[in-house]
Amino acid sequence: MGTEKRIRRALLSVTDKTGLVEFARTLAEFGVELVSTGGTARALREAGLGVQDISDLTGFPEMLDGRVKTLHPRVHGGLLYIRGNAEHEAAVAEHGIQPIDMVVVNLYAFEKTAAQPGVAFGHLIENIDIGGPSMVRSAAKNFEDVAIVTRVADYPALCEELRSTHGCLSRETRWRLARQAFALTAAYDTAIANTLDQIGEAPAPELPAAPDTTAFPTTLRIHFPLAQTLRYGENPHQRAALYADGTGRGIAGATQLQGKELSFNNLVDLDACWELAQEVDEPMVAIIKHTNPCGAATGSTVLEAYQKALACDPVSAFGGVIGINRPVDGEAAEEIAKLFVEAIAAPAFAPDARERFAKKKNLRLVEVQAAPPRPVVKHVSGGLLLQDADTGRVAESELKVVTWRPPTAEEMRSLLFAWRVCKHVKSNAIVYARDGQTVGIGAGQMSRVDAARFGAQKAILPLQGTVAASDAFFPFPDGLEAAVAAGATAIIQPGGSVNDQDVIDAADKLGVAMVFTGMRHFRH
Repeated sequence: MGTEKRIRRALLSVTDKTGLVEFARTLAEFGVELVSTGGTARALREAGLGVQDISDLTGFPEMLDGRVKTLHPRVHGGLLYIRGNAEHEAAVAEHGIQPIDMVVVNLYAFEKTAAQPGVAFGHLIENIDIGGPSMVRSAAKNFEDVAIVTRVADYPALCEELRSTHGCLSRETRWRLARQAFALTAAYDTAIANTLDQIGEAPAPELPAAPDTTAFPTTLRIHFPLAQTLRYGENPHQRAALYADGTGRGIAGATQLQGKELSFNNLVDLDACWELAQEVDEPMVAIIKHTNPCGAATGSTVLEAYQKALACDPVSAFGGVIGINRPVDGEAAEEIAKLFVEAIAAPAFAPDARERFAKKKNLRLVEVQAAPPRPVVKHVSGGLLLQDADTGRVAESELKVVTWRPPTAEEMRSLLFAWRVCKHVKSNAIVYARDGQTVGIGAGQMSRVDAARFGAQKAILPLQGTVAASDAFFPFPDGLEAAVAAGATAIIQPGGSVNDQDVIDAADKLGVAMVFTGMRHFRH
């Protein structure tokens, strides 16, 4: 049995008609008989191509509003029978089944339909493709004899191969296409199962197919195609790869403009700094080292925000990554380029910024489109943990002043900024800040009082007159006392300890303001 197979008959049925006519013309050049359905057949005829209707092949009309058109033995028999197998050959001959050597198909856009606000449940159900996945699976199973084409992006390479082999496709190509096809049907079924699982009890057909966002799925189905393999993981002896959701958003979907290949650690740190930079509306820069911020600040410009962020801990910033929530201009790029950093994430880079950064050929620049929050998945031995993204925000009006002295307006602005940064610091965490700038960061300590002391020890800028944010409550007054001793004049913390009153009394005695958020931000 030769490894190349000639394509003599192709069945085409696509919802995405991009490049369809050009591809079909290439098939026709080699005398391939074209069989098609509905709108696909119409598009091919309008382009002047000869097409046989699927109903002429099956001897049975399309029916039930198009629900049944390719579900027929003359379609699936033509796909599944093994060429050269005597029993199969006899069976198809007896029943007048003709071979189909290629299927070109893409599926009803179920996910796009499901994403439409207020989509009716009945309309959603009608957009579950049945015939398409069935043909995909039949053709892919019999890849030794049949080519299954499911991606528009494959058309040019297939045309080139057909021309170079006079209308044939290699076994290697058919096997590659089959693997893609099974991945497609797996993803398609996953999307359907996840969507219907979220809806729960079926509403009437005319009612919206509204998902129940409060319920967890009964089965966690995850489908992320391989985006790229990485040089290694956190350490050189670990393998690693990046899988993306295909939206082109977030760090996984970022566009790398220059620099060395992104590493596993680069991607983890870029995600951390990008998420922190999105916390505020004004220009913000976050500098991250090993997933913890070593500086974060806001400013009237990207340049000002960067200079303030760097001033917090310029030593730790060396070799870090930077996240910026605004396009980077040339002026900011000129200053940032003075520091050795591994990577920078921003929504855009101006031409003069690109020109300046181009001199640092190893510096990785990535353009990122913001992505909506997604549930957080973590591995534990034997299973997975799933939780909501930490999108919790606390407005000034929701804060509870618990001390006799309320914060001043300036302190309140600093408290809200410190609280948003603290959310992105590994627990236990204490953040000292002033005027939209971090001053000291105590991250990942085993006790809260140690976090307060470590944050103060790391500070280069003056601590007097700062505010302090704690990601969880103070279990005892000692943590608060350490922050105040370092120079903090106001404290923001969740509250909720059995010793809250003792901590409040300590704050009153020291003359500092303290507010409770009623929300904590542990980060493990």
